[in-house]
Amino acid sequence: MMLSYSRVAFFSWIASSVGISAFHVGVHQSSSSRTVLNVATNDNDIKVDAEIRPKKQSHAKPKSFATKCASLYHPNPGGERGLAPPVYFGSTFLLDDAAQGARLHEKREQPYTDEDGFVYSRWGAPTNEAAALQIAALEGVDVNEGQCLLFNSGMSAITSCLMAVLKAGDHAIFPFTVYGGTHEFVTEFATQWGIEVTFVDAAGPDGPSNYRAAFRKNTKVVYTETPANPTMRLTDLEGVAKAVDEHYGIAEDVVGSSPHDRKRPWVMCDGTFATPYHQRILDIPGMDVSIHSATKYLGGHSDILAGSATSRSEPFLHGCAKVQKLITVPLNPMDSFLLARGIRTLDVRMQRHGENALKVAKMLEEHPMVSAVYYPGLDSHPDRYLADSIYRSGRDDDDDDAIQTYGGMISFVTIGEDEDALRRARNVCERLRVINLAVSLGGVESLCEHPASMTHTMIPREQRLAGGLPDGLIRISVGLEKASDLVEDLKASLDLCDEDGCDVPFEDE
Repeated sequence: MMLSYSRVAFFSWIASSVGISAFHVGVHQSSSSRTVLNVATNDNDIKVDAEIRPKKQSHAKPKSFATKCASLYHPNPGGERGLAPPVYFGSTFLLDDAAQGARLHEKREQPYTDEDGFVYSRWGAPTNEAAALQIAALEGVDVNEGQCLLFNSGMSAITSCLMAVLKAGDHAIFPFTVYGGTHEFVTEFATQWGIEVTFVDAAGPDGPSNYRAAFRKNTKVVYTETPANPTMRLTDLEGVAKAVDEHYGIAEDVVGSSPHDRKRPWVMCDGTFATPYHQRILDIPGMDVSIHSATKYLGGHSDILAGSATSRSEPFLHGCAKVQKLITVPLNPMDSFLLARGIRTLDVRMQRHGENALKVAKMLEEHPMVSAVYYPGLDSHPDRYLADSIYRSGRDDDDDDAIQTYGGMISFVTIGEDEDALRRARNVCERLRVINLAVSLGGVESLCEHPASMTHTMIPREQRLAGGLPDGLIRISVGLEKASDLVEDLKASLDLCDEDGCDVPFEDE
């Protein structure tokens, strides 16, 4: 086989770089039909073996009209130097040869590709992977020690994590106050699949001991959500993880094993409200999985649905990637691009969210129509002792001048009981004229919602009350507007209601 001049020149350059004065190049076909290059030198202790892949055959230039229509045209070299990562919309990818296709199909499912590249977008795609790498970096997870998976919604991320590790006969523990969609999946699907579920009060100093009291031999998931949606109560993640370690032992994952083989439960946390700007979940010893609804603060503009799951455990990542490949869906290329673009301003957005929210919370705390305000930045918050350790405010380890903030989420409760509280809360939400009445959170615009009649209606009232979610609770996602505009809007809406109810009609200005 003849060796091209360019390849000879390449090895000549290698030889001269390491001080080799003479060398011999030999080429042969290996048993796998790959071209192998042997480079032997006049130094007995230096030998280089290198594999040469066959040059990919280019397609014939299309001549017919129909073939020109169906052919793939690509830009000239240099397009990859665009500053912003491109959007790769392809559903499938060209292969060098059949052997590469075989290798790709034989691989163990994982979030990221290796040197063989991509094969099919349901198994991974470039734009998705680029955004996942960025979130993993925010979570403090380097490529060599963990990975991130991106899904087409936060609920897709949550359900994939649970389906990856739970099977019939397993037991899982969840907090009373948990996102409504998570509660609905657990009670209407997981229990029907033969999974046992226990709900506990996860908030405050008793949270870890409440989890410990629920441990069973068959417990496979210890699920947390902090700050809790919508009560803003905080969970001591370090205490929960320590309780799991003390009861079951420290996790020992074996690369290549099944996630079902593990004896210690998987400790997961939905940290959507805090984001990695504040809370680095995987920095806490014993925490296995960090979940975010990236629809919210990470995307930041209320224009995508997305979810993420990040872990350092290879068996978990394999199981979750298999669920994503076969059942749920990876985040599509366009939304992956928008997510990555949103993340670039996360640091500055989160600071403004927190600064505005503190001003709003202080006004609410003083208003006579409000019986309670739940904001971690207030001294009145029941879990205030945990707040400073959770809300890092974008600090790196060597930072000492970061502005301390506590996120953009506030919950407050209108005065009154039962129907009075429900009526007042609804009227406050409906009379706002700067803040928008809408579900979701984390966008640049401010949103409010009434969980008892909106996002948490699927949770039985008794359980909702046990989890600290009263009828009159209102949730505010404080945006980036001028803080005084938000304060005046809320105050005007609250001023329309007295202790007997909201009977004063609103008049447009």
